[in-house]
Amino acid sequence: MGAAVAVTRSELTPAQLRAAACASEEPAQVRRLLAIALVLEGVPRQQAAAQCGMDRQTLPDWVHRYNEGGVAGLRSRSCPGRAPLLTPEQKAELKALVVAGPDPERDQVVRWRCVDLRVEVVRRFGVEVHQSTISEWLHQLGLTRLQPRPYHPKRDLAAQEAYKKTSPRC
Repeated sequence: MGAAVAVTRSELTPAQLRAAACASEEPAQVRRLLAIALVLEGVPRQQAAAQCGMDRQTLPDWVHRYNEGGVAGLRSRSCPGRAPLLTPEQKAELKALVVAGPDPERDQVVRWRCVDLRVEVVRRFGVEVHQSTISEWLHQLGLTRLQPRPYHPKRDLAAQEAYKKTSPRC
């Protein structure tokens, strides 16, 4: 039989822990609070853990977290996840680049596509990503993929208007 689990926090009674469990919206925290309430009532560790759906060896870990952090210490912690590839400043620069549009002489394109932006991100920031990631970033920045029709940089507006006036209409 396992050794007794020592709960050093004494500000909450088992009834108050059960009330905190009722108020909690996180199911995992509810189970942990109920298990600690059982331990405070003197229920053996194996039985308390089994009643709350956890392993006997897991219960002391939660008791330690309760002793250190109280009821808030029993909440599930979210994983931090992978660090973002671009900083917020770099994403702001990418957004400004897309909004400003490409320079046809320098960038060799008349409109930005994800493939072109991928090359530009590698050139500017040294980060190599898939073009679908570029598309996700544009979506996160509030930019839509729908763009106006591209135009030739050397277009002649006067010739276009003259053609419109002389062309036969259906």
